[in-house]
Amino acid sequence: MAEDPGEDRSGHRDRLRQKFLNAGIEAFHEYEVVELFLTYAIPRRDVKPLAKALLREFGSLKGIVDAEIGDLAKIKGVGKASAIEIIFLKELVSLYLKQKAMEKPQIACTSELFDYCRTAMGGKKDEEFCVIYLDAQNQIIEFETVQKGVANQAVVYPRQVLENALKKKASAIILAHNHPSGHVRPSDADIRLTKTIQDTARMLDILVHDHIIIGENRFFSFREEGLMP
Repeated sequence: MAEDPGEDRSGHRDRLRQKFLNAGIEAFHEYEVVELFLTYAIPRRDVKPLAKALLREFGSLKGIVDAEIGDLAKIKGVGKASAIEIIFLKELVSLYLKQKAMEKPQIACTSELFDYCRTAMGGKKDEEFCVIYLDAQNQIIEFETVQKGVANQAVVYPRQVLENALKKKASAIILAHNHPSGHVRPSDADIRLTKTIQDTARMLDILVHDHIIIGENRFFSFREEGLMP
């Protein structure tokens, strides 16, 4: 009697899951990580070829997760529903890291905050400018994206940032934005904007703790680099 291919696929999926339970994700090849995720998004199909095709197209797991939904859906075998599942994965991780950062009893610029900013803003094709509002104990009040724009052309108005800070009764803020180019050195415009917001905030008794620039796999901290007295 011929072997049922469906049973063989089911057994392979079970072995992948057991491997994860026994040895963790570090024991996986990158295509196996993608494959295991796809087993939940695409049932009853051999997804190993698709996992490898996605890696060829986007270069890495990060490239897959950062991809636009339309680009994912163009890959044969993915489709819109599975593309949504992949995008949802990034948003889920981003929400987890945001909540993890907000659980800190005090925050100025912690590793949790950097992790959140990298996940939420890294890899995006358009520039976004975010403000993290803090209370007098340096606890996070809110994360807010105040501007979205095309690459390298986000326009941020200091008045808008500080009006929002006053409305939220913030005692301090942290600025963050991404550079879609991947380079994290601040431009002259970035430096002027930071100084304008910092000088105006000082008159309102609001501290600007830092300005973080997020690149593809790195970040730049104005505070750590001595650009924020």
